[in-house]
Amino acid sequence: MPKSKVRDKVRKQKKVAPAVEQFAAEDEKLESPSWLAPVMVANFILGLIWIVIFYISGTNYPIPGIGAWNMLVGFGFVGIGFSLATRWY
Repeated sequence: MPKSKVRDKVRKQKKVAPAVEQFAAEDEKLESPSWLAPVMVANFILGLIWIVIFYISGTNYPIPGIGAWNMLVGFGFVGIGFSLATRWY
């Protein structure tokens, strides 16, 4: 009786499985710190609120003396959020 092709595939997969398990074990060791996600989200929200306040106030606030540089501050917070997002896994 001819052998099933499925058995051959299973047999070939078993040969590869130990290497896959090794990488899976390494991935389980890598974990984000518990503070990363809340700080990332807080930076996104703070940057968004900063920019919205800047537009709503007619470019006078959140810091009156720096004018349009308030946009840079707001996008700075958003940029920090994105840089933290690259480390989140």
